[in-house]
Amino acid sequence: MRTLYHFPLHPPSRMARITLAEKKLKVRETIVNPWAPEDEFLSLTVEGTPPVLVDLTQHGTLTISGVRAISEYANDGSKRNPLLSEDAFERAEARRICAWFDERFTAEVDAYILAEKVERAVLSQTQYDVGPADPEVLREGRVFLAEHLTYLTSLLETRDWLAGRRYSLGDIAAAAHISCLDFLGEISWREYPELKDWYQKIKSRPAFRPILGDRQPGLRAPRHYTDLDF
Repeated sequence: MRTLYHFPLHPPSRMARITLAEKKLKVRETIVNPWAPEDEFLSLTVEGTPPVLVDLTQHGTLTISGVRAISEYANDGSKRNPLLSEDAFERAEARRICAWFDERFTAEVDAYILAEKVERAVLSQTQYDVGPADPEVLREGRVFLAEHLTYLTSLLETRDWLAGRRYSLGDIAAAAHISCLDFLGEISWREYPELKDWYQKIKSRPAFRPILGDRQPGLRAPRHYTDLDF
C-alpha cells in the first residue's frame, strides 16, 4: 500500500495527488502541517516538507521525496495513461513547464499570495498571533500572477494543452498551483478566457475531483471553485 504525505493547499502536494490519481494508483493520504511537521514525518525525509510518497514494493519500502521525483516515479511505474509524450519536444516542454512552476511561479506568486493567506490561516489555528495578510505583499504577488497568467494564455493560443497536443505533467503542475489560487479567489477568469477553457477541462477530469473537495479552516473558497461549468 502506498502512503502520500501531503498538505491540501500546497501546489506540489496537489500535483502529486493528481498525478497518482491519473495513473490510477491506489494511495492512502496522510495530511501533514508543513509549518509544524511531526517527528514521524521528519524521520522519512531530510527535506522535511511534503509531498513524500512511501511505497511498499516487493523490493522493500521506497521513500520518495519531492513532487518531481514522485510524478516521474508514478509515470514511469505504470504504462496506463502516460503523462509525458513520446514526442521529444513535447516531453521536454512538459518538464520545462513543471520547472517553471517549481521555480519561478513559486518564487514570484506563491511566496507572496499563498504564504500570506494560507500560512496565516494555518498558524491562526494555533497559539500564534499572526495578524491579517499584508496588502502590499498581496499586491506584489498579484502583479506577478497577472504576468504568469498572460504567459500561459499565450501558450494556449497555439496549443491544445500547455506542452503541446497532449495533456501532460506540465498541465498538472499548472493546475496544482492555479487551483490553490482559485480556492483563494485570486483569479479573475473573465480576463483569461483561453485559460478558463483549459482549466475547465482539467476540473472535469475524475482525477481532479478530490482536489475540489479540499477545505481549510479559516478560509472559504468562492462558489465557482467546485462548479465544473464555472
